[in-house]
Amino acid sequence: MPRTEIEALFHNPPATYTEAHFRLFERFKDALNRGEIRSAAPDAKSPSGWMVNEWVKKGILLGFRMGAVVDMSIDRTRQPYLDKATYPVKRFTTSSGVRIVPGGSSIRDGCYIGKGVTCMPPMYVNAGAYVDDGTMIDSHALVGSCAQVGKNCHVSAAAQLGGVLEPVGAMPVILEDDVLVGGNCGVYEGTIVKRRAVLGTGAILNRSTPLYDLVNGNVITATGELPLIVPEGAVVVAGSRAVSSGHGKDWGISLYTPVIVKYRDAKTDNRIQLEDILR
Repeated sequence: MPRTEIEALFHNPPATYTEAHFRLFERFKDALNRGEIRSAAPDAKSPSGWMVNEWVKKGILLGFRMGAVVDMSIDRTRQPYLDKATYPVKRFTTSSGVRIVPGGSSIRDGCYIGKGVTCMPPMYVNAGAYVDDGTMIDSHALVGSCAQVGKNCHVSAAAQLGGVLEPVGAMPVILEDDVLVGGNCGVYEGTIVKRRAVLGTGAILNRSTPLYDLVNGNVITATGELPLIVPEGAVVVAGSRAVSSGHGKDWGISLYTPVIVKYRDAKTDNRIQLEDILR
């Protein structure tokens, strides 16, 4: 992979980008499309289980810097599209093994979409994202730039996986294998959702909101460089906690908080099982 050349070009931008520079970026983007390089990857030595590949994020940012805004419209009058020439929509064929249901979805070039992925309209996947085999991205769902989604996940309708490009060292949102994200959920600020976890409808996870584990009696928070990490198999629902002092207490106000109410079991699996016929 052209890591050295990408980093050199990122840190020392020329007055004018040459044809050789654009060929270098295309090689880089092709590797992203094939899933050979990722903005974040599993790392058993890391406390979070993941590491950020800063040079890959630099390459993605480089593409935005290099690209000129061009007209990508199919019909310039009815539906104009103006975007960076370096990031057109991603190309698929039937051999890609991806199901994209008609209805206005968009998948940007420079992301990996695995075999057996189902895309329900309208949904959006941004550059740098990684969506592994067998996952379903449902209607009105967003997979943000550099977000990492594992195998056999379900990102339900209107759910959002936040994106992050800058700073380059920031961890993107990560869903490990077999995660279910319920409708209208939001996962932001580098939150890591471990394998087989379930996020109930409307749950919001970010760096500044603690996660209360009712099963084990502890509170999970982001600390230092570690993001919020949802434990393996946790079932998380939207909850609230009372304000205990000041005007909040006097007025009876409660604040939103996500809550782990149980850990995944056979009953949970039966309730969330996806019908194979839909795939």
